[in-house]
Amino acid sequence: MSSPFHTARIVRGHRVASGMNGDPRFPGGTIAMQLPHFLRLGLDVSRFHPGTLNVSIAPLHYRVLQPRLTFRDLQWHPSEPAESFSFLDCKIIIAQRTHDALIYLPHPETKPEHFQAPDVLELLAPWIEGLRYGDEIQIQADPAQIVFESASFHQNVF
Repeated sequence: MSSPFHTARIVRGHRVASGMNGDPRFPGGTIAMQLPHFLRLGLDVSRFHPGTLNVSIAPLHYRVLQPRLTFRDLQWHPSEPAESFSFLDCKIIIAQRTHDALIYLPHPETKPEHFQAPDVLELLAPWIEGLRYGDEIQIQADPAQIVFESASFHQNVF
């Protein structure tokens, strides 16, 4: 992956992916519920924390070019509607340590609620002790999969 690193700031998400919002529809969080479905389709995310690390790349936005993987119309919940997901390769640097991660993108057109701002990415990453909201990290993504650009050029494409 030979692309520049970009500064991102850790922001609070909806806390649904981790289950920390207490929504009884998602016991243990959506990631824990989705994990076996992703695995069945060939993506093992068990090495990552079962929640998302939400980061803002403001003032930039992102544009998806070609995800590594896309799962369309995945029925991962017994009563919620099916959703589509894309996954993109990335690396994050925190305290001079590089961690492999994935950008986790539930497709907005199939997502029933809990939408993200256009500058916010959800990352699947290993648990990293000591992270706090407002901390800055560096993120590097595969430029064949996603680009970070000025908000004036923003248009997500799946």
